[in-house]
Amino acid sequence: MMASLTHATTTVAQTVSLFDGFDGFVLPVILKLVFVLAAFFVLPLVGGYLEHKVMGRMQHRRGPVEAGPFGSLQLVADGIKFIQKEDLIPSAADRWVFAIAPGVALVPAMLVFLVIPFGPGVFALDFELGLFYALAAISVSVLGVLMGGWASANKFSLIGGLRAGAQLVAYELPLIIAAITVAVQAGTLSLVGIVESQATFQLFGTGINVWFVFPQIVGFAIFFVAAMAELSRPPFDMPIGDSELVFGYMTEYTGIKYAMYMLTEYAGMISMSALMVVLYLGGWQLLPGVPLPGCEAGGGLFDCSPTGIALGVAITIAKIMALVFLMVWARVAYPRLREDQLQRVCWLVLVPLSLANLAVVTIAKVVF
Repeated sequence: MMASLTHATTTVAQTVSLFDGFDGFVLPVILKLVFVLAAFFVLPLVGGYLEHKVMGRMQHRRGPVEAGPFGSLQLVADGIKFIQKEDLIPSAADRWVFAIAPGVALVPAMLVFLVIPFGPGVFALDFELGLFYALAAISVSVLGVLMGGWASANKFSLIGGLRAGAQLVAYELPLIIAAITVAVQAGTLSLVGIVESQATFQLFGTGINVWFVFPQIVGFAIFFVAAMAELSRPPFDMPIGDSELVFGYMTEYTGIKYAMYMLTEYAGMISMSALMVVLYLGGWQLLPGVPLPGCEAGGGLFDCSPTGIALGVAITIAKIMALVFLMVWARVAYPRLREDQLQRVCWLVLVPLSLANLAVVTIAKVVF
């Protein structure tokens, strides 16, 4: 399957954001900040609502149904509840580290949204090294987990933080290798450029336009599993491990600080899913090589009317929520792994597979 890879047609990344079309310097910056904050606070709420409903259906529970239409305001009600709760700090805790740890975890998760392209021109920044920036920002969040676990003065919290660090060290490697493989295939590290390259990518000898997920289905599977482990999502939730660690690194946290950790997890689900959409699923493209309605050039990647832009954003969000659904499905379907099983899966399965995948794609890129 991997032998059928071919090089993607060279494209120039669309570096102009819609927000740069306004005069001056201040207004575009303000609009970009508003866009990033809106995406950061709204999309995780949608993902959380989806998780409530999907788990309720799969586990034959009704789930939240009273707060708003179809329970749509349940997470908002939870947020209000967290704000009202008393903020407790253990007497033996390192107060300053304990207090800032949730923020250290939360801010990097928000910074990833700066480079995620949600549609034609709908992004804040298009870095030439955007892929590396996104992966680096995601990996910083674990520092907040380690700080919270250590500063809590609780042995269960400390063990949870150490487990989170061990998972990051292990699963960061296959995740980055899988992402680099896509960059090799696309010939760029720009996230916008990677989306554009998939508009003209064809399987060798067939003339059929496909997204990168088809020739790199192994890399997509590796990235998906590693992303769930990085987010400590079940069945990789050993840092929380409520059956053995009370609630892991979050045991001593209450109120708004606890809510910040939970928001970090949901934001991570959205950002990781968005990266998979960009890297493997063609971004805002509806079908491989088919222009969006309302778009005229470049496979529907730019020169779009407002209708085309809105449709592209809707397609991207729909793909993101489909991947969030798969994460929730995995949470319901599979039991938590043991710590030794988690490390064995990474070092004996995912790392060799990711290296083999990178080697095959690199050779195919050179040969074809």
